[in-house]
Amino acid sequence: MEDSCSILAKKDCIPCKGGVPPLKGAELEGLVQQLGHGWEVVKEHHVEKTFTFPDFLTALDFTNKVGAIAEQEGHHPDIHLAWGKVRVVIWTHKINGLTESDFVLAAKVESIP
Repeated sequence: MEDSCSILAKKDCIPCKGGVPPLKGAELEGLVQQLGHGWEVVKEHHVEKTFTFPDFLTALDFTNKVGAIAEQEGHHPDIHLAWGKVRVVIWTHKINGLTESDFVLAAKVESIP
């Protein structure tokens, strides 16, 4: 059976043209529960997670995979690369907050093998 994160990952990111309010409260809670896997909503502004790896090269490879997904989806996270870890921070810049597409992108990042 598919988990809810996998279901989110199958969706496409929809470009935000602005003019919509960022998600708040219960809507955010529902999406972060669907996403799971240790992702956190920070101050109802962005969603983030730090991934750990055994070395720099593996972390760099993951970073490049995140970048490829971001380009494909047209939705670009902040990616912080360090030895053995990568922190991915996602939000919709146009509205300075979160949309469903941010959770879709996070789910796609989570699905990287």
